[in-house]
Amino acid sequence: MSALAHYLPAEAINAKLIALIAAGAIFLGIFLSGFVIREPAPYDIYMVGLIAVWALFGLRISRAASPLLVLLIMFNVGGLIAMTQMADLMETPLYLAVSLFLAFTAIFYAAVLEARPDTYRLIFFAYVASAIVTSLLGIAGYFHAFPGADIFTRYDRAAGAFQDPNVFGPFLALPGIYLLYLLLTGPVSRMPLLAVPLLIIVGGIFFSFSRGAWGLFAVAAILLTGALFLQSLSGRFRLRIVVMTLAAMALLILAMIVIIQIPGVSDMLSNRAKLAQDYDSARLGRFARYAIGFQLALERPLGIGPLVFGKIYGEDTHDIWLKALMDYGWLGFVSYLTLTLWTVAAGFRLLLRDRPWQPYVLCAYVVYIGHIGLGTFIDTDHWRHFYLLLGLIWGGIALEYRYQRQARLQG
Repeated sequence: MSALAHYLPAEAINAKLIALIAAGAIFLGIFLSGFVIREPAPYDIYMVGLIAVWALFGLRISRAASPLLVLLIMFNVGGLIAMTQMADLMETPLYLAVSLFLAFTAIFYAAVLEARPDTYRLIFFAYVASAIVTSLLGIAGYFHAFPGADIFTRYDRAAGAFQDPNVFGPFLALPGIYLLYLLLTGPVSRMPLLAVPLLIIVGGIFFSFSRGAWGLFAVAAILLTGALFLQSLSGRFRLRIVVMTLAAMALLILAMIVIIQIPGVSDMLSNRAKLAQDYDSARLGRFARYAIGFQLALERPLGIGPLVFGKIYGEDTHDIWLKALMDYGWLGFVSYLTLTLWTVAAGFRLLLRDRPWQPYVLCAYVVYIGHIGLGTFIDTDHWRHFYLLLGLIWGGIALEYRYQRQARLQG
């Protein structure tokens, strides 16, 4: 190492050292996203510092990523306006501060990925590592594997290092989909190495008993295999996709047959598999509150303020669209809807293009599509991994814009 340093200029050594420190900092941030038992979580405190330091050393937001910045800022401005409609501010300033912080994490990830496309692989590796650890904690908690393991469960469901199983399950979707992608596209010799972590993560999703997480992973997996089938012109590869999909379904059925023999699992599964729970269809249940909320939005275009809906009706909106209307007003709702449509349209254009970052954007995109559907039945407003998904997709959008611009200049 000393001989190598003797021949390398100091600038090159410093640049390499800075790159290693930056990579380590990003890895730690992503890894911490899987541990949110308390708020503020270690991830929140760490990322505030990381974004601040990165901004001091030249974090640049390009023109291509600016719509993400503008729309997220407008969304939060809607929340500030809605706050003026409140007689009692309660914890609203802190809530909106977290909303703004999460918006900045999405912008941060997009900017970093545009500047350093190789960071995609690092982020996904860190995410998979975090998902494996928190999945093991959740599974251990569900089976009471050691004293005190109950801390990793909620309502007799695996929650990992999260406060809520309904967040824990969806958090695992992207690393699970990424491992599935590697399994479908990689060499056969690597399959056993990928199958073990994939089974751990899928186990975490299953034992969360989150209907949303089950549906999210299923939809994302179907979209992924469909995109891979369309992307390839090789008949052999398409046959492989079909065969492996059938094999995966057979293994899933076999695993389900084995798992439901475990005491307590069958009862929980039959209960959670119901399309509508009692709290959904009750007189003032989730579905009834939707109708009440949308009617209220017509009367209060500025919103009623963050967290107020839950105080009035006993439970929060459990719908991201209604949440936007109530907590962020029509300005927030239109901003969020515009961002969603823009992300879906611009991201779709990247799916079948041969780029180094395309596999990562593809995995993030299919999981994001699942989250859009999931947001209709649950509030995804403060899900940290949701903003990471936005950053991953918009990083790809910005890179594609730069790629196309350079191609025009060279042509």
